[in-house]
Amino acid sequence: MENNYFIAINKGWEALSKKIPEEVAEFMEVTYLKDKQQFTVPHLNEKYIVDLKNKTIINEKDGAFASVELTILILHYLTYFTKKQDLEHKWISLKEIPNGGILFYPAFFRDSIKGLIKTFGRDSKLFLSCANKLGGCPGTLGTASAFFHVFPKVCTYVAIWEGDEEIPANATILFDKSISHFLHIESIIGVGTYLVKRLIVEAKHVIN
Repeated sequence: MENNYFIAINKGWEALSKKIPEEVAEFMEVTYLKDKQQFTVPHLNEKYIVDLKNKTIINEKDGAFASVELTILILHYLTYFTKKQDLEHKWISLKEIPNGGILFYPAFFRDSIKGLIKTFGRDSKLFLSCANKLGGCPGTLGTASAFFHVFPKVCTYVAIWEGDEEIPANATILFDKSISHFLHIESIIGVGTYLVKRLIVEAKHVIN
């Protein structure tokens, strides 16, 4: 598995080296400093510095290196696009995303959405607190919901329906309809999985 990550990261840097930096900055709404050969990529409530010379991605605030998972997602975000595309501001399920979304949905539900239900299904206030810490903006779906700019052009909407002894809890993760222009299906799933992990980690910090 580690070797697969290593290969994915190397391919990401190689793909980025072939892009026109100014085009990346314009199309994906990130900043590029030509003299430093660095992109600044907004991510949730943080910013990451992508250094082309040193092939590093670090948190602008504390200098910590991005996790392997986040490194891959950032590199894919900066390289997958083929043209300029705006957000559509329409929310869709993974099942509605072309190129395999409906096939991947059962595993996505098992690996990600069930975690949301388990952690927040009886505590929607905890969800809103955790969402706020990650820069989420309150939404109107379900008992509680929030939408997130995971990256400037990658938006997700997480909703929780609180349950009790009689009614089972439920949850969903929606994506802006434009997302397939910015990420391939595996990275779209990766974004959802990554966001759920971050929310659950925040919940553990609150509980403990």
